[in-house]
Amino acid sequence: MDPIHVAGTDKGRVMLFALSTCGWCAKTKDLLNDLGVAYDYVFVDRLPREEMERVYADMMKRYNPLGSFPTVVINGRVIVGFKEEDIREALI
Repeated sequence: MDPIHVAGTDKGRVMLFALSTCGWCAKTKDLLNDLGVAYDYVFVDRLPREEMERVYADMMKRYNPLGSFPTVVINGRVIVGFKEEDIREALI
């Protein structure tokens, strides 16, 4: 998996697992962009099938057993869903 990097202010390790068709994922990306933080993201549904299955299984095992999107990992803190206040707090 080669995540896409978005340049910005370094707030530590920020990784977004998203779907290209998910409105809440888009809102999460917009929030991160508006906050101007550096982050990486991957549209899981745009990966080749075998890689998609591997990344999805790894995401569920390591971060979000429900397998829902968006899943944001900020310096080890996992935030599932678009939770603006939690995301802002984790980036302080």
